[in-house]
Amino acid sequence: MVDNFTANEYSDNVEISENWISHIVQAVEIELADDSGIRPRAAHEFIGAHVGGSNNLGCTHRDHKNYLRSKRQRDYMYGEAGSLLKYFHLQTIENPSFQYSIQLDCEEQITNIFWADARMLIDYASFGDVVAFDTTFGTNKEHRSLGVFVDFNHFRETTVFGAALLYDETAESFKWLFETFLATHGNKHPKTMFTDQDIAMGKAIAEVMPKVWHGLCTWHITENATKYLLSYGSSILQEFKAYMYEIKVEVEFEKAFEALRGKVTKQSWLDSIYAVKEKWAECYMTNVFSLGMRSTQLSESFNKDLKGYLKCTMDIMRFFKQFERVIVLKRQNETNNEFDSREKLPRIKMRRSPLLRQVGQIYTPNIFEAFQDEYDWSTTTYIKQPVEDQVSNEYRVVISDLENNNSIDKEYQVLGDPLTETISCSCKFFERLGILCAHAFKVLDTMNIKLVPEKYILKRWTRVARDETVQDIYGRTILEDPQLDATRRYKALCQKFVKMAAENSL
Repeated sequence: MVDNFTANEYSDNVEISENWISHIVQAVEIELADDSGIRPRAAHEFIGAHVGGSNNLGCTHRDHKNYLRSKRQRDYMYGEAGSLLKYFHLQTIENPSFQYSIQLDCEEQITNIFWADARMLIDYASFGDVVAFDTTFGTNKEHRSLGVFVDFNHFRETTVFGAALLYDETAESFKWLFETFLATHGNKHPKTMFTDQDIAMGKAIAEVMPKVWHGLCTWHITENATKYLLSYGSSILQEFKAYMYEIKVEVEFEKAFEALRGKVTKQSWLDSIYAVKEKWAECYMTNVFSLGMRSTQLSESFNKDLKGYLKCTMDIMRFFKQFERVIVLKRQNETNNEFDSREKLPRIKMRRSPLLRQVGQIYTPNIFEAFQDEYDWSTTTYIKQPVEDQVSNEYRVVISDLENNNSIDKEYQVLGDPLTETISCSCKFFERLGILCAHAFKVLDTMNIKLVPEKYILKRWTRVARDETVQDIYGRTILEDPQLDATRRYKALCQKFVKMAAENSL
């Protein structure tokens, strides 16, 4: 039998234990809310709602803020450099494929930082043919700028290949960054790279990636054009935009641009942008593999998602938490798209077309819709009669403008060989975007080819775009989740052992 003193003491200990557990639970909830980007006041009210009101929490809003402040002070007790190295160390423990690189100055102070997790390495192996890169200022209290390498995935959504925090934006910093980026990805160069009109960045790309086609962001060019040309009238600005997007022939571009010069008194900006015309004018990009990209908007869109966390008062570790959060949300969207593409059949307008049925099972829904639009256009085309001296495998394909009877139908030259099942159109649609054009479909049908030749189906647009094994720079297989492989083995072994136990129990 327990005496009163012992019972009271036991009761006190239980109460203390319950209070201690309650505080632990609240601390976990506070940290989870903070990692999710919820502000302290909103988080305090949200947690309080679970216990019948903030008054029942046992801590005030000020206690909530003080807890977070103390936690961050503990996290940064070694300073920015120590905390940064600790963060990267924990990432490599969690997944050995995580890659990072740090550049030091002559005083052994951290200047530039680059990192890429396992998923970024896998994504670059599948989609690293075109890259957009842009920087954003004021990432944290050290005033480092954030640079992000991005592109389209097979759903034409943003995928990230790596990120960097830069101390400055000199040619030497960019040179180190681009060299590090390529080394991290097994020295695989992209075919095309888009940046803004930064001289230092352009110089670094020319040195590190001389064979990569370097394009300039047309959005930034348009903004500058508005600044320098709008004073001469909106018609001048519209002319310039037409030269950027609509003129397809170089000779026509040269004549039109020269005429534009005569309408502008101050020509310094026009001369400077003309000097790099090959990097932004449509007529010089007919053979450029760009996936339809003409700007760094993908990179800027990603930065926009981080806008609330790109404050100069924010410490660097706080920034990393929010960067991870945005990455997770982007990848969750892709996971949802993957699920939908496997569960939902594409909407085929012409169900009896063997060609559409073929690619409907291969392409992702977004790409199939673009493909089907081109196929629809092919029904409005016709092939002109051959002219004298025309080669036998050359076709003149014309798209009729049914809405405008006075328009001049535009003609395209298509070369097709039914024996080798090869096809090439003067519009260079496949060379630029990676899917066949309406003109090519017309000629394929004329040659009695009812399915898309395998050579004209790019894997990067298909449902199995990631269906390959990727290795890191050390030759190790990259796993996005190292624990996933062990979990699968555990599941497989459990099934065998359960069967074995059931048989032996008899």
